Amino acid sequence: MTPTPPDPRPGRPPRGQKGRPGPVRDADQTVPDVPDADGPEGVRLQKVLAAAGVASRRASEELIDRGRVEVNGRVVREQGLRVDPERDVIRVDGARIPPPRRHVYLVVNKPRGVVSTLSDPEGRPTLADLVERRRERLFHVGRLDTDTEGLIILTNDGEFAHRLAHPSYEIPKTYLAEVDGVVDPGALKRLRGGLVLDDGPVHPDKVTLTSTGAGKSLVEVTLHEGRNHIVRRMFDAVGHPVRRLSRIRIGPVRLGQLAQGASRELTSKELGELLDAVQL
Repeated sequence: MTPTPPDPRPGRPPRGQKGRPGPVRDADQTVPDVPDADGPEGVRLQKVLAAAGVASRRASEELIDRGRVEVNGRVVREQGLRVDPERDVIRVDGARIPPPRRHVYLVVNKPRGVVSTLSDPEGRPTLADLVERRRERLFHVGRLDTDTEGLIILTNDGEFAHRLAHPSYEIPKTYLAEVDGVVDPGALKRLRGGLVLDDGPVHPDKVTLTSTGAGKSLVEVTLHEGRNHIVRRMFDAVGHPVRRLSRIRIGPVRLGQLAQGASRELTSKELGELLDAVQL
C-alpha cells in the first residue's frame, strides 16, 4: 500500500485528493496560461475547462450538462459553478485536468555521455546544456548513468520531483537494453522470476525480448525501483552484458520520437496522470 506523505504546504489542502483533474480532448496539448480569476468566489467551471484546452466554453457547458464533469469526486451539472482551479480536483470522463501550470515540466532525451547534473566541475556536458535557453532554475527527477541515454524529467516543482523520485510511489520505468549474445528462454525466465544482486533481490515488472540477431539481443525491462546500475547488473548476472541502454518510459510518459538532446513539455494528459500517481 502506497503511503501518503503529509502535505508540505501547511494551511493549504493537498493539490490532489481523490477526484481531481486530467484532460480529454487533445492528449498532446499542453496546459495554457492560468485563467484570470473571476472574482473572490473563484472561476466558472466552463471557463477553467476551456482554458485547459478540453473544449470550447460552449462545448464545456454541454459536457457539464451530460454529467461528464466531476469536481472533487462529485458529478457537476450546475452551469456557472465557481471553482478554485489551483485546489479543486477536476475530471472529465474520469481523466484529470491538471491545475493551471505555474511550474515547468520538461521531458528531455539525454544523449549518451551527458552527465545527469546541471553543473559539472570536470567540464563535461550536462543536462543544463540541453535546456540552456530556459531561464527557470530546473532540477532533474532522478538520474541516468552517463553511459545511459533516454528519458529524464526536469522541473522546478520541488514537491512533484520529490514524490516522483521517491520509491514509495513505485512509478514504473521502462528501459530498452541492447545486450551481448542471444538471450535464450532460460535467461528470460531467470530475469522474469527475479534475481538476487549484491544489494538485495530485484523483481522486474516485465521483461520482453523484442529482437535478436548478429550476436546481440534487444530486451525491454520495466522496473519500479531505481538502484544504481540495476539494469546493467541484472544482465551481467545472466551472462549478457549491456552494450547500450536507453530509458524509454516513465509512468505514462513515453520518449517516442523525441530527438536526442531535444526537450518538450509534458502534455496535459501526462501531467494529470503523474499528479494522480504521486497523489498531488
